[in-house]
Amino acid sequence: MLIVVKSGGTIIEKRLPDDVILDIKKTLTSNSIIFVHGGGVEVTKIASKLGKEQKFIVSPNGFRSRYTDKETAKIYTMVMTGKLNKQIILALQSHGIPAIGISGLDGSLLKAERKKRLIIIDKRGRKRIINGGYTGKIHDVNTKLLNLLIDSGYVPVLAPVAISEEFEPLNVDGDRTAAYVAGYVKADKLILLTDVEGLMLNGELVPKLTAKEAKEQLHKIGHGMITKIYAAIEALNMGVREVIITSGFIKQPISSSITHKRGTVISNE
Repeated sequence: MLIVVKSGGTIIEKRLPDDVILDIKKTLTSNSIIFVHGGGVEVTKIASKLGKEQKFIVSPNGFRSRYTDKETAKIYTMVMTGKLNKQIILALQSHGIPAIGISGLDGSLLKAERKKRLIIIDKRGRKRIINGGYTGKIHDVNTKLLNLLIDSGYVPVLAPVAISEEFEPLNVDGDRTAAYVAGYVKADKLILLTDVEGLMLNGELVPKLTAKEAKEQLHKIGHGMITKIYAAIEALNMGVREVIITSGFIKQPISSSITHKRGTVISNE
């Protein structure tokens, strides 16, 4: 079974937790894994230390994202492909996991179209059109490269930085990167590790729902979870069998998700 695991930035903020690492090692005994990481929290911290104020925008659909101008794109690329990616590689290798760090720039792994403009909701609740900056929408994944690494026994650890048609680095959302990777490689499962137990509605954990039900609930979901639900729907539409959203701060977060003991399971059925 091929599994794509995505870990949010809060989980890897200091170091990838041992429970996650040991569970990856356990899962690898009978499965293959592609690991995608986020890291927005660390990007914001480093940018602040460099004197670059970070701006966040909200789309009409409720998606909150970082506005990425040229300087921010450089900082984002540095932190994601350098600091965080290598930090994860070292942690995995220290436990005997043959991990190899890679970004969407390497081998044109992630090709994306640079967004020319963005529609946002300003502080007064009005729609505005702004320059798209250096954010992108993925339109191609180099599956040949990923399969080559997996077939050679490696765990690809992917930083969500894509390459534009002008050969520039672009900020691409980590959850949606994981969805596209899972869809293109025809993964069996996509597991999104976050800092909560799963999708919470009316104060209660939702153990299971269909893609249709998830889409119907989008208007009720806050900024922190809506991108993950949208990514889950995209992955399912591209042929992934199921998506599980769960906490990365529990014991055996991956293996317990595979067996549906924890988290929120989203599928087409």
